[in-house]
Amino acid sequence: MKRKLVAAALAAAMAVSVTACGGGSGSSDGGSAAGGSGDGGSGVSFTIFNSKSEIQDQFEELAKEYSEAKGVNVEVYMSQDTVAAHMATRYSANDPYTLSMVDAKDIYSLGPEHAIDLSDQDWVKNTNYAISIDDKVMGFPVCIEARGVMYNAEAIEAITGTEFKPEDYATTDAFKGLLEQLVAGGMETPTGVMKEDWSLAGHFLSQVYEEQEDTEAFVTALHGGTSDLANNAKWNSLMDTFDLLKQYNFAASSPVAAEREVLEQQLAEGKIAFMFGGNWDWSLIKDFEPSEKMGMMPVPQNTDDGSNGKLVGGGSKFFFIDSSDATSDEQRQAAKDFLNWLVSDPEGNAFLTERCALVPAYSNIEAAGLDPLSVSVKAYADAGNLIPNYDYLPDDHYSKCGAMFQEYLADQTDRAGLAANIEGYWQATAPVEH
Repeated sequence: MKRKLVAAALAAAMAVSVTACGGGSGSSDGGSAAGGSGDGGSGVSFTIFNSKSEIQDQFEELAKEYSEAKGVNVEVYMSQDTVAAHMATRYSANDPYTLSMVDAKDIYSLGPEHAIDLSDQDWVKNTNYAISIDDKVMGFPVCIEARGVMYNAEAIEAITGTEFKPEDYATTDAFKGLLEQLVAGGMETPTGVMKEDWSLAGHFLSQVYEEQEDTEAFVTALHGGTSDLANNAKWNSLMDTFDLLKQYNFAASSPVAAEREVLEQQLAEGKIAFMFGGNWDWSLIKDFEPSEKMGMMPVPQNTDDGSNGKLVGGGSKFFFIDSSDATSDEQRQAAKDFLNWLVSDPEGNAFLTERCALVPAYSNIEAAGLDPLSVSVKAYADAGNLIPNYDYLPDDHYSKCGAMFQEYLADQTDRAGLAANIEGYWQATAPVEH
């Protein structure tokens, strides 16, 4: 979503822009552009920043189509920087985008100074995921994303001979038994583990924080040096499952050299049965003629608090509209029109759910054509079975804690060593204010 899920931690951030009259038309920050021209229309242009790189191609196509339909000029920008760094560059140059897609924490940090109030917009009544600050709606939720364990039921059933029901394997013990059964049945390595720092630190490790009884208090204790992570129940229950994924990993011989696309292909084709990830992974899985009998299940854990019956997720990626003098009222109105088009127009709905395979964050969007992973996410979301994202990880959490986790994945440290390294990180960092 991701979080969030996916996100500032992705290898590349992408931006869509409709070149404005005197604003956001350059790519001096290392970006590259593609887009289309309008047919005249009102002549109003505006810029859009999109940081969700896996839907880059779809946004480039939309830029041309929307230009022709609405009479604007649209260009698509890409940036190799993180979302926070890219936005800082644009604002320091007094060259903001009219409409920016950022992570939740960026709404909290940028919104009070740079975002307009969207409380009066029609789409607000159709979502429970908008971000409000000081009673002002500043963040438009782009979609719902969630993470857990992806599975290929067809591959599992071909060995077990029985219908795969995720709820039957909610505990680590039951999950271990199934993995052993798959190995005995000929699937030598039934799991995959992505080595990317955003997956290890941004998604799996953050679940340790998110499942705490009081996440804020837990993070505060980590920062203050008073948390005993090595003896924390959630840390150990989740790491017990991670150790199973690691033990049966398809790429166990070279885990930090494994290419994400290779693992996604292995899962799609049923060479492996399970991999931790999120519904955004379908953007790669779909290229390998996957089974339709795929889905997502909660991370198995030997726990009795119900967390092993829930995915982690929520609103993922949020648009805000610039409030500065660099943006005209006409541009702001054009940006509002675009957001309302996404939510209220059938073509806007289809762009989100069919072309981008996103789970809608709006109750009026039916989303009948979702991919198998997103179908799972929507079912958990509709049932209220999502553990909320923690949206305030420091910008370097992915890279620094991800590197620590990669050492663990490669057997260069043990669990106690990893816990100590993570504690050291939090004691040396400044938590995100919110």
